[in-house]
Amino acid sequence: MKLRKNLEQIKPYIAGKLKEGAIKLASNENPSGSSPKAIESIREFLDKVYLYPDSRCAELKTKLARKCGISEEMLILGNGSDEILLFIAGAYIEQGRNAVTSEATFSEYTFATILFGGSMKYAKMTDLRYDLDNLLRIIDENTQVIFIANPNNPTGTYVTQSELTHFMGNIPDYMLVVIDEAYVEYVKESDFPDTLSLFQQYNNLLILRTFSKLYGLAGLRIGYGIGSPQVIGDLHKTKEPFNVNAVAQAAALGALDDHEFVEKTLKINQAGKEYLYREFDAMNLQYWKSAANFILVRTGMDCMKVFNILMDQGVTIRPLPVCGYTDTIRVTIGTMEQNELFIRLLKDLPGK
Repeated sequence: MKLRKNLEQIKPYIAGKLKEGAIKLASNENPSGSSPKAIESIREFLDKVYLYPDSRCAELKTKLARKCGISEEMLILGNGSDEILLFIAGAYIEQGRNAVTSEATFSEYTFATILFGGSMKYAKMTDLRYDLDNLLRIIDENTQVIFIANPNNPTGTYVTQSELTHFMGNIPDYMLVVIDEAYVEYVKESDFPDTLSLFQQYNNLLILRTFSKLYGLAGLRIGYGIGSPQVIGDLHKTKEPFNVNAVAQAAALGALDDHEFVEKTLKINQAGKEYLYREFDAMNLQYWKSAANFILVRTGMDCMKVFNILMDQGVTIRPLPVCGYTDTIRVTIGTMEQNELFIRLLKDLPGK
């Protein structure tokens, strides 16, 4: 057997390490667990799992369309928004074509692009923010897709409304701009883009969102894309018929009604963020203000050493040498009890 040549470039995704009994602040999951209404919907659905799921996700599309103020033809559902990245690459990427993104961003953009024979180009960041002017400089006639994580994972930084509007005005119609908004529900910043309004002017736009973070359904893998009917029609040509399982659909339907859980989650996240900022300031640690549910911080120590020490003591975080800083970690904002334990252990690191 001979592996396809382009796959030699692919490095399999490495998930955060787990330790039994440890508090997990490594994967940006919801520390409050899952939406109770989602769990209730799952229980009610269990006696129907012998049936194939609705391939069209019709009921969920109707509810999402109403929530977003769009037509159902503008929606596609995926086995996590990660799968929709594969739909995108499968529709528009092939040998000789390229995609563009930023350095220090979500690795699955590169995976999807290379999987389908394309190449990825990376723009330099400015203070760990997507620099859209730098993205504009590296696109060429072979660029088909531009990936922008907003807020960005792993930095928590974001692109503003004015920056994105200017950028879209300089992108040819044949290039698809993908805005990955996995953490959009956590955003409080007033200058964050209203991406849904951009559809009034641009058809070459696709927004990705997920039920993994705010609603606590990461284990069920369900996300969605919002785009023009033409783009969504293209993506359906690369989608398997029963890609979103029935339990996930039921859970998502319940989660969309759980306004109490959403409010609770956002309050916990904001309180935890403010607490961690204060503690990092008191420790004179450099960090980046985050629009999401995690914070990137420089510890002043080798990130792998910090990771191993913290894990041994019962807390897992994400070491991030990928950002170019070997002393940088990403920590998920947890409950206040979890945040306080993390800070106590961080203060007790050797050399602190």
